[in-house]
Amino acid sequence: MLFSSMVFLWIFLPAVFILYRLLPGVKSKNALLLIASLLFYAWGEPKYILLMLSSIILNWLFGLWIARCSPGGKWRKVALIAALIVNLGLLGYFKYFDMLLSLVNGAFGLSLPLQQIALPIGISFYTFQSLSYIIDLYRGEISVQRSPFRLGLYISFFPQLIAGPIVNYKDVESVISCRTVTAEKTAYGVKRFIYGLGKKVILSNQLASAADSLFAIDLDYAPAGYLWLAVLLYAFQIYFDFSGYSDMAIGLGKMFGFDFLENFDYPYISRSITEFWRRWHISLTRWFRSYVYIPLGGNRKGKFRTLLNIGVVFFLTGLWHGAGLCFIAWGLWHGAFMILERLFLKEKLDRCPIKAVNHLYTMFVVLIGWIFFRVGSLSQALRALLIMFTFRSGDAMPIQMFVGPGVVAILLISIFLCGPLQTVFPKLRSALYDEQHTGWLQIAALGCILFLSITFLVSGTYNPFIYFRF
Repeated sequence: MLFSSMVFLWIFLPAVFILYRLLPGVKSKNALLLIASLLFYAWGEPKYILLMLSSIILNWLFGLWIARCSPGGKWRKVALIAALIVNLGLLGYFKYFDMLLSLVNGAFGLSLPLQQIALPIGISFYTFQSLSYIIDLYRGEISVQRSPFRLGLYISFFPQLIAGPIVNYKDVESVISCRTVTAEKTAYGVKRFIYGLGKKVILSNQLASAADSLFAIDLDYAPAGYLWLAVLLYAFQIYFDFSGYSDMAIGLGKMFGFDFLENFDYPYISRSITEFWRRWHISLTRWFRSYVYIPLGGNRKGKFRTLLNIGVVFFLTGLWHGAGLCFIAWGLWHGAFMILERLFLKEKLDRCPIKAVNHLYTMFVVLIGWIFFRVGSLSQALRALLIMFTFRSGDAMPIQMFVGPGVVAILLISIFLCGPLQTVFPKLRSALYDEQHTGWLQIAALGCILFLSITFLVSGTYNPFIYFRF
């Protein structure tokens, strides 16, 4: 069920919200949210609801096992390893089994049949949330959750179940047991949800249709200019798609008394790739830092180990996003520039007097990376890049067939709204994130955004969600 679907907006969300406000006590509210979350998941993937329930029960049992073992003891470590194997094993089977078969077939000249395993929606997100609970419990940073229902709510909570942000258990441990919902928090939640809905429906969806049309052109005929335009459209499509979803998730969390951390901080105004990854998908970056980079030694074991750890993290970042060489190449591409910046490039960028150069460098790296992320195969991605950098004229239909004046206008609006306008007018940025006050002008703007979003949805506008496949 999409947040931007009419079923969610007009039936599911109003029903859950009204019942939530009518029910007394946190236990009954938690029960409602757990049932609603499982229904939300089953709506899109009914056959995988058993997988979700199995994940909840198994991690609850692993948590009890770890809690019964003495800190630093052998069996505590055994319990942790078993939990890691089960969680990563399930993720690996559903997400990477066919990829491994393909690699084996290619390496050894075999023809083992692929299993065509359907990817359960959101499995990467809820697996990482489960692992954060297990690892933090093993470290002694949190208390064991003895109620399977409360742990189930944490793992399956519908606002961030499908596409994040990834929530660490320690950030919501106390809120699951005791929370209050104020009028101010609810109003802010509605505001954030509407802004996110507008990002998704008004901006991302319109860019998506044009970008998909351009990427669908046969590379034998595609002009270089069309590909550059396609990747530019895609860059803003994926940003407003994913950040819009995160805004909606944060808003929904507020409406039910939960405070989720921000997941995006205007990444396209970054002046380095290092800064970009402090601003893009913040919850994923934080997860890899806490549970991979630092345990590997972080920057504490010399320069070589630091660079190796960065490479490992970005290899895994690419792999987390998808089972394919293109995603791995995308991760390693970003990792390579993170390493270069750690070695010498970041120092040169900091000394550069013309900061626009830093922005251009960062966006150039990001745009090239999106080619790997968007194109279906590594060979096709490399071929597209060759066309782009040889500036081939090609032989395609007129650009007006793919990108009309409306899309150009949406693209220009997107460029301004992805950070530059908020940087020039900081009061605008503070107003967007103000949890206490919403002026009449902003209320009018929210009304217009909601009206336009509903209008687009009723008219059957193109409505994909990129991060559903992760």
